[in-house]
Amino acid sequence: MLIARQKKQENIAEYLLYMWQLEDILRSYELDIDKVQQSLIDPVYHTEEEKKEARDWYEGLIMMMKSEGVQKEGHLQINKNLVIDLTDLHLRLLKDPKESAYIGVYYNTLPHIVALRAKSGNNDVSELETCFTALYGYLLLKLQKREISGETQAAIAQITGLLRLLSQKYKAVEEE
Repeated sequence: MLIARQKKQENIAEYLLYMWQLEDILRSYELDIDKVQQSLIDPVYHTEEEKKEARDWYEGLIMMMKSEGVQKEGHLQINKNLVIDLTDLHLRLLKDPKESAYIGVYYNTLPHIVALRAKSGNNDVSELETCFTALYGYLLLKLQKREISGETQAAIAQITGLLRLLSQKYKAVEEE
């Protein structure tokens, strides 16, 4: 909860990836708040007030996952909405002639996005969602200590640069 709050303020792309990871973690605990309490809340939060706030937050996420039917896979609507908001900003930046740096990074990233979409066979998702999915998959591979090809690392480096820049633009817009 504290990490999510901090990431949301500092880097919206990291926040989204964290929330996707949290969805998977909650699934691994079978959406059982008592297991979450034992593994995620009690070791981290010390006062009863902090524990109650954290439990309420996790319980809210679990309830949303159940009500939205994403117990096994998929993403919460709040996270989907964030991807939509980021996509809207991304498209506005691409149309803004003053954003030549962002546009340049995007066009350098585009071949990687196209290749990822071709590999996945899923052209129904936005380019940004493709980027987030690739980055999340990369993070999972690293956690599993799996070998990652140089080609994949290069693509991820480019995608990371685009998402970092987009996050900075998002933060600037939010602070206005």
